Order: sequence, then structure tokens, then C-alpha cells
Amino acid sequence: MTVNRIGHVEPILSGKRPGKSEQVGGNDKTDTINLSKNAMEQAERYQVLELIRSAPELDEARIVELRQRIEDPSYINDKVINATAENIINAWFA
Repeated sequence: MTVNRIGHVEPILSGKRPGKSEQVGGNDKTDTINLSKNAMEQAERYQVLELIRSAPELDEARIVELRQRIEDPSYINDKVINATAENIINAWFA
């Protein structure tokens, strides 16, 4: 059995249409976006508010306890200073 073509039908050739160029427009410009100073300030405010909202709740009892420890002259010693420095370094570079 043979099937004859009806009209002029071209076979599909690897997804390319004949006669179309590969590059559209012909220029190498890129899209850009410029934000106003006001938009930048609003974005910064939004980021700060999100940081505040995501911060853990304060433990008032723990704060009072730490203040009492710091005010005690015997609490601040080389061991505490070194441990605090180590924690700061670890937090900074982690």
C-alpha cells in the first residue's frame, strides 16, 4: 500500500524552520534594570524587618542572669575572656 501526499508538505527537519536565522534581532545588547534610591531604601527596610521578625524571642531571665555575672568582678577572668573570644571568632567565620 502506498500513501500519496496531499498538497505540499515538507518533512520535519531537526526542529529548525528553513529560512530562519539562528540569531533574533542581530544585536548583543543585554537587558538592564535600574532601581531608584527610594526603591533601594525600601528594600533595605524590608530586609531589616524580616531579620527582626525572624529573630528569636528574648529571654528576660537569662539577660538578668548574664548581667549579674558580668557585674561580679570574679566572673571576668582569662578563661571567660578566651572562651568569649573563641565564640566570637567561630561565629564570625562560620
